Amino acid sequence: MLSVLRVHLPSDIPIVGCELTPYVLLRRPDKILTTDDVPETAPIDGHFLRYKWFRIQSDKKVAVCSVHPSEQATLQCLGCVKAKIPVAKSYHCTPKCFSDAWQHHRVLHDRAASAVNDNGNEEEEVFGRFNSSGSGVINSSLSSSASSPSLTNGSAPLYPAAVTQRSGGETWFEVGRSKTYTPTADDIGHVLKFECVVVDAETKLPVGHVNTILTSRVIPAPSPSPRRLLQVEGMGHLDTDGRITSSGTFTVLSYNILSDTYATSELYSYCPSWALSWPYRRQNLLREIVGYRADIVCLQEVQSDHYDEFFAPELDKHGYHGLYKRKTNEVYSGNTNTIDGCATFFRRDRFSHVKKYEVEFNKAAQSLTDAMIPTTQKKTALNRLVKDNVALIVVLEAKFSNQGVDNPGKRQLLCVANTHVNVHQDLKDVKLWQVHTLLKGLEKIAASADIPMLVCGDFNSVPGSAPHALLAIGKVDPLHPDLAVDPLNILRPHSKLVHQLPLVSAYSSFARTVGLGFEQHKRRLDNTTNEPLFTNCTRDFIGTLDYIFYTADSLVVESLLELLDEESLRKDTALPSPEWSSDHVALLAEFRCCKTRSRR
Repeated sequence: MLSVLRVHLPSDIPIVGCELTPYVLLRRPDKILTTDDVPETAPIDGHFLRYKWFRIQSDKKVAVCSVHPSEQATLQCLGCVKAKIPVAKSYHCTPKCFSDAWQHHRVLHDRAASAVNDNGNEEEEVFGRFNSSGSGVINSSLSSSASSPSLTNGSAPLYPAAVTQRSGGETWFEVGRSKTYTPTADDIGHVLKFECVVVDAETKLPVGHVNTILTSRVIPAPSPSPRRLLQVEGMGHLDTDGRITSSGTFTVLSYNILSDTYATSELYSYCPSWALSWPYRRQNLLREIVGYRADIVCLQEVQSDHYDEFFAPELDKHGYHGLYKRKTNEVYSGNTNTIDGCATFFRRDRFSHVKKYEVEFNKAAQSLTDAMIPTTQKKTALNRLVKDNVALIVVLEAKFSNQGVDNPGKRQLLCVANTHVNVHQDLKDVKLWQVHTLLKGLEKIAASADIPMLVCGDFNSVPGSAPHALLAIGKVDPLHPDLAVDPLNILRPHSKLVHQLPLVSAYSSFARTVGLGFEQHKRRLDNTTNEPLFTNCTRDFIGTLDYIFYTADSLVVESLLELLDEESLRKDTALPSPEWSSDHVALLAEFRCCKTRSRR
């Protein structure tokens, strides 16, 4: 007979909006062990599995800490209550927790006060875009209307009225009848119970032992503090929607989202395991990406299965069309479905797709070795050069008016390059060669059409490195120390390490901006290169690896997403964290097309 041998959850901390799918190990009548589901529609030997989820609601109201959401709150900031800041942000688990978070917490008060002065609306304008579902209410008096209507949790509806048991001050509400359950705002602060039992298909009666699991209390999805778009010409914030509404401007997001393959507890031991799990991170990343409302989204480290099964369909619901280029797999030997790559999305109402180019650096490496490397050294050369990296280049046509362009009736095209140069720090020659190869390809596109260009991605190169110099200055000093590493002589002559694209880093615009209030943002820039102090922040490394470059003869930076500082990430916290689900931070710039001048 069908029997359940084991039931457990990958994580016992349930989070609002993140699917909970228990691991259920079965023994079939033929003695085969399986984790496959056995639904009522396809019974085995006259038996199937029945699942139920319950919310255990205590008479005692529970609030959770806004900093450590797995901890119960013991104190509340009354200043938040007065300022009408969402109540979830007012709770702390200990006085030390409140004290440590104060530097960050007081910003919420300042922004709430500023919102009142500017607009008379204290809440949604500042926090609404990034708030997680139900984060404004913590106790058991949550109304059912706070639940997302899309979370049906199985074929049956939600069951707020189906009281199955009440004893010892506890009430059990049946909330789901499928194997997977997605906690809602109503569940915050409460324990969930999962039941699994074998049922006779004919009598519909349970057979044998009922297997149960209790979770810890459901916590709200931690939400990062909102990052504002700042105009780079003079001080002044954008409209309450968080973006300029001018039809001639567009926004571009670049973000390495950290592939699930790399998001291991060994690498990120400081991040709670539940916050590293993909079911949690994918929802948190989606919420953040959608919240930025960018017209063009360039993502790196997107697993191919996650693109197909999650990002493409989810972002499609928000009006985006996606294009994807998976890394090649000459080096990778694992499951090809989990190879990551670059994904570029654009709003269908703002752009249309004209052309797509795929750059495979492995093919370029093969061509290079065939042309330059003696036969006896080809294998060694390929072992050094082949890294599976790719770039995705997309040509788009704008559907909005071409403000600032010579001929208003002319088609406004835009070329967007998205890449991840994932090369070990010791292979400086390979990293520079890949960046140079990409730029020469973009030069060919520029030669065939007068077209503004954006070059986005994670280049794994810090400001001042040879790849950064090539991108930002158009050449590399022959005496640059990075050029000392070149065992294959692929960088010689050094005079060839040039390009003619007038590229400028978008975030260097902060350094050129004057006005009250910009000094704090300038302090987040490197004094030498005017790049952000960091876009990647782990326990082992903090520095800038990600950039948005643009052709300065055809595009103008209008505004930039404010930079994070280390205080924003809170004391002794590195990335990823419960609030930020990647070890990188997102970059976002708003551009306007301008009069085209000659290339340098």
